[in-house]
Amino acid sequence: MPESGPTTPEHISPSASGPVPAPAPSPPRAAAPAAVAAARRAGLLVTLVLGGLTALPPLSMDMYLPALPEVTVGLGAPAATVQLTLTACLAGMALGQLVVGPMSDRWGRRRPLLAGMAVYVAATAACAFAAGAETLIAFRLLQGLAGAAGIVIARAVVRDLYDGVEMARFFSTLMLISGVAPIVAPLIGAQILRVTDWRGVFHVLTVVGLLLTLVVAKWLHETLPPERRHSGGVGHALRTMRALLADRVFTGYTLAGGLAFAALFAYISASPFVVQSLYGASPQTFGLLFALNSIGLVAVGQINGKLLVGRVSPDKTLGFGLAVIALAALALLLVTAGVFGGTGLLPVAAGLFVLMSAMGVTLPNTNAQALMRAPHAAGSASALLGTSSFLVGSIASPLVGIAGEATAVPMAVVQLVCALGALGCFLGLCRPWCARRIQDAAVRASADEEPGGAGRQPSVTAAVPGAARPCPGGAGR
Repeated sequence: MPESGPTTPEHISPSASGPVPAPAPSPPRAAAPAAVAAARRAGLLVTLVLGGLTALPPLSMDMYLPALPEVTVGLGAPAATVQLTLTACLAGMALGQLVVGPMSDRWGRRRPLLAGMAVYVAATAACAFAAGAETLIAFRLLQGLAGAAGIVIARAVVRDLYDGVEMARFFSTLMLISGVAPIVAPLIGAQILRVTDWRGVFHVLTVVGLLLTLVVAKWLHETLPPERRHSGGVGHALRTMRALLADRVFTGYTLAGGLAFAALFAYISASPFVVQSLYGASPQTFGLLFALNSIGLVAVGQINGKLLVGRVSPDKTLGFGLAVIALAALALLLVTAGVFGGTGLLPVAAGLFVLMSAMGVTLPNTNAQALMRAPHAAGSASALLGTSSFLVGSIASPLVGIAGEATAVPMAVVQLVCALGALGCFLGLCRPWCARRIQDAAVRASADEEPGGAGRQPSVTAAVPGAARPCPGGAGR
């Protein structure tokens, strides 16, 4: 078993608020139902379907960006009001995950996903016929709420099908697909505007959503068997989320991933103004730099999945990635603050490339390590992961423009604060230096309990009382 953070528990360790409510113990993964085993064998097809689900939200956001000036003119609304259509979609994606995630733990993955996709298609079509900015904002909020089903359930399906190293590797593969969306979405949007108006963007998104819904209905089978579902209602979902948040290690990975995503979203929000308005680059140059940064993120994600996973501890890889993000943000702050004098666009572009590329090892590993903590509540755990990322990102987004468009310092400051916060959460809450000691103790406990010292290594929380508690000398949870 590769060295990692706290190894996979069967349930989150007890806390002051009690353990996460869990269903009756399920059989080992080797005895998974035929549908789950078949889904794992259909690797490429499942990867493409889940990749499409995770790519739909960035398509919904980024394909629409080139049309913002035309929407402002077409609806006769101020730019600030039209920008709320982006905020509404982002907020919907954040809040929708909190609803759909627990629903998928209770009713399975397929039904909530298909319902969400159907509403997404209807809301997107309604956006195309919006008569005013307020109506468009309302439909964009509904579009985000429904589109959240794809994000949260895709992560939960991965947790249903894979464990440990395989899960981290699969998340890296998903990044190859979903990472292409931010590259091509603005280009597709610009080409659509050459032949039609901004409403055509939503017509295309409607068709894409409808096709993806049909693909999901035909080829994505149920991955959560009935015996692993929860029967509780809203109260049970809230108790589950409360217990997840009470788990120090899960919360550490969740916050680290959310803050890292905020640094990425600060780049997405500020880079058009920094590159074009501040440094005078053309839209074509900005598009090229945006594409190169996205390619760097995807490429490093593949290095993580193909070379590092299974050979290097996920916690070591994650710590390295967070450190690189922090150093890149610090370098950006020094450059944009003029410490080295007038340096031009090239050093800023290089710093952004390094920062974005490091996300390729950071985001997959925070997702995988957090979801390893909650195999029985993957939907709720995925909801908390996604909601924290989108909420923190939505807070960081307006801060990058707090000093106007005449300086890039706010962008660098927000990125540095987020990177240091992510690193602090990882070190202070996850405490990866305890992992080796906990894993060794679990192995020793297994050898002591089973005849001849052979047998399956138990979960850390089952084999080592207090394993999820702090290291000796650490503060309590």
